[in-house]
Amino acid sequence: MNAEPQVFQELEKATSMVMTARRLLATGTTVDLSALEGRVRSVCESVVELPRETGQDMIPALEKLIADLDRLAELVAERMEPPPAQIVAVDEGPA
Repeated sequence: MNAEPQVFQELEKATSMVMTARRLLATGTTVDLSALEGRVRSVCESVVELPRETGQDMIPALEKLIADLDRLAELVAERMEPPPAQIVAVDEGPA
């Protein structure tokens, strides 16, 4: 059986999961990323097992997944950062 189509499908599912998570985070929804982590790990392990030429054919899709994961990480970091404190200038009056 040719594993390449199956790995491409898994890669597409992982990319779709990342996009869904980004969309949900953008609306303020809390997202459980544990399933995504497992899916990405599985895709990476599968790609490593493919013949070199086949794996190289997947580089553009893998690079897209990495870029999407980076954008997701930025959204998560933004959600985790506390809002900036407001600085209020105090007038000390005459010196």
